[in-house]
Amino acid sequence: MPTTHMQNGFSRKQVANITGLTARQLNYWRGTGVISPSGFTQGGHARYSFTDLIALKTVKRLLEHGVSLQKIRKSILALLQYLPQQQHPFSDLKVVATGDVVLVFHKGIALDAITGQEWILEVADIEKEISNQYPETYQLVVEQEDFFPTQITIDRNTS
Repeated sequence: MPTTHMQNGFSRKQVANITGLTARQLNYWRGTGVISPSGFTQGGHARYSFTDLIALKTVKRLLEHGVSLQKIRKSILALLQYLPQQQHPFSDLKVVATGDVVLVFHKGIALDAITGQEWILEVADIEKEISNQYPETYQLVVEQEDFFPTQITIDRNTS
């Protein structure tokens, strides 16, 4: 990515105050290609855009929810490859972590951030189908702490 000279934008210190990240984290993420500043001053000081702040906060939240930095990095690189029009995937797209899977929503479709595969399982539709067809036989239990996983208990005594 070419170096952009910008006088405006947020300094590393301002970004650290806004995001709660340390200067060391920002430097590490920049050096490893997780999130880089959008530009630099003529003197070489990093300047982060508002879009960069959103991406940084997204990465921080993913880390807080147990997604590894390596998986986040892989997700960003994969998204840039199979969605090249999205120059800032973690600020342009809706991002959801479920366990160790990072999903992004693009044009109304949930995609695995690393593989690009579409998540097509509509849990709500399955629940409705089961409750309509077999209300006395199936009981759906949705775990409150998980976003996607469900558990179906089958009553086999009614056959």
